[in-house]
Amino acid sequence: MPRYMLIMRGTDESNAAMMASIDEAMAATGRFIEDMMKAGVLLAAEGLDDPARGVVVDFGGETPVVTDGPYGETRELFGGYFLIEVATQWEAVEWATRVPAVRGSKIEVRRVAEADEVPPGSRA
Repeated sequence: MPRYMLIMRGTDESNAAMMASIDEAMAATGRFIEDMMKAGVLLAAEGLDDPARGVVVDFGGETPVVTDGPYGETRELFGGYFLIEVATQWEAVEWATRVPAVRGSKIEVRRVAEADEVPPGSRA
């Protein structure tokens, strides 16, 4: 069965709104995770640390450039994910519409490529 990643993307504003009611947000997320577990679709779920504590390695030039966070030019930040296993993309979208996200957030739904989809000769 295909796997899909529901990628949580937020802005500074939506992240601030979530933090303003973090206890409520965590409770709602816990209920959502329980629903996915009961349905047997959840494979993994993780949130990411504050982007100010992150590092970016940029391969845009001759040599990689390492930059500490925060990233002022970034409009959206990857905040975490849910990895689910469902029959169709539309079922993944249905789960994505149920994520307890705050206004201004987005959930990107991406299918996880299977090992047999990697071009021959490019596998390690």
